[in-house]
Amino acid sequence: MLDAHGLTACSAAERPDLTERADFAADVWPEYNLHGDVMNTHWPRLTSEFAEFQFVLADADEDVVAQGHTIPCRWDGTAEGLPDGIDGVISTGAAAGANTASALAALVRPDRQGKGLARVVLEAMVELCRRHGFGNLIAPVRPSHKEHYPLVPIERYAAWTRADGLPFDPWMRVHARLGGRILRPEPESLRITGTVAEWESWTGLALPESGAYVFPHGLAPLAVDREDDVVRYWEPNVWTVHPA
Repeated sequence: MLDAHGLTACSAAERPDLTERADFAADVWPEYNLHGDVMNTHWPRLTSEFAEFQFVLADADEDVVAQGHTIPCRWDGTAEGLPDGIDGVISTGAAAGANTASALAALVRPDRQGKGLARVVLEAMVELCRRHGFGNLIAPVRPSHKEHYPLVPIERYAAWTRADGLPFDPWMRVHARLGGRILRPEPESLRITGTVAEWESWTGLALPESGAYVFPHGLAPLAVDREDDVVRYWEPNVWTVHPA
């Protein structure tokens, strides 16, 4: 158990009861983000195979306020050797031979957002790597303001900076301030496909004809094919590394 800024980090292996209370993902992520083709297939593995790498942050009253999800993996230390996005790391992550952990999600309960807890979750992830003797934490960062610029390629967006030299994106800035270094943009990190009706339900947006669409909270455009009744989406991320 780790003390983190007045909160206690408890792994799913240590406190499965607290982990069961961390059921606020649907209140944090946009609806479409809960339907990843690869992500949803492998997500149950996290608590069954990698319980020590999943944790919650709880206060003194054992009220769960945030959660972190990571997975052990092997990485050669190069940008070229990174997994193929978040789909790649969750599908290939394994404890045997692991020398790195990858972040998968840092979630803060809606009523506790805006208080710096996302940074605390990230700090706990880095500390988790240290505890397991790993040299690095890698993270397929989901830029928090990319949804305002869905037509800008992630390669350009990831390079935007402010006058002080820090990243333009707020969540990327949190990583940078904790020592994170951008390794490469990942334009095809999380794949989500569904029918036209499913995507209309997930986004609240009518999709009356085939073509490309921007949509609420989307980081990149949708590709709609009404003839085959399929909508395809690739969510981009930015691979970042934190030395542990």
